[in-house]
Amino acid sequence: MPSPTLRAAQTNLILASLPRSSLQAIIPDLRQRPLEVRQVLQPQGETLKEVVFPLAGVASMVSLGNGGDSVEVATIGCEGMVGLPLFLGGAKAAVEVFIQVPGEGLHLPAETFRRHLEREPSLTRSLLLYTQALLTQVAQCSACNVYHSVESRCARWLLQTHDRVTGDVFPLTQDFLALMLGVRRAGVSETAQRLQELGLIGYHRGVITIRNRKGLEAAACDCYALIRKEFDRLLRAARKTS
Repeated sequence: MPSPTLRAAQTNLILASLPRSSLQAIIPDLRQRPLEVRQVLQPQGETLKEVVFPLAGVASMVSLGNGGDSVEVATIGCEGMVGLPLFLGGAKAAVEVFIQVPGEGLHLPAETFRRHLEREPSLTRSLLLYTQALLTQVAQCSACNVYHSVESRCARWLLQTHDRVTGDVFPLTQDFLALMLGVRRAGVSETAQRLQELGLIGYHRGVITIRNRKGLEAAACDCYALIRKEFDRLLRAARKTS
């Protein structure tokens, strides 16, 4: 796979926050590849071999229980990076990250990533700010799952996904949405039907169409705006320090 162009690399907001000279030093080591549905980018408990900077699509970070149950704790798109344990000094991850909405990503081998961290202080600064934003998302989503209705949580999740894809249409099965929301499939069907009746979305054969973005924002809980504001604030700070 070829290295990406500068313009393509800047689709990822962490990479876009870097000074051009720092990004140009990293680009030759990046490999652009498709991200397929259900593809595991960060396996739980295994040595991580690479980091991935998504350009499009959505990855789901899930906590896996001993009984086979799982719950989503965060989502990652073009604003972030998969493989954060490598940045934090670890080699393995306690949570799994897999692709739920297909797209493309830039892959960087673990050892090469570590070398760039040593050489490019701006990459470390941006990833520290991203880590703070991701922790905010994890904490807010945990509270959201306890205190807010399934309908408002579903609207929040759909908005977060819409922010990371091209256009208003993206694939999403009921099984995936049930996992994301921590509810049974029957609850997902009822919620999707309600949002369709309100004219906010279309949902047919595993494909979501966002029909009324503003209405969906009104239906979502405050968590969506809080999480987005935090990411925007920290990424702006990263650009200023670059």
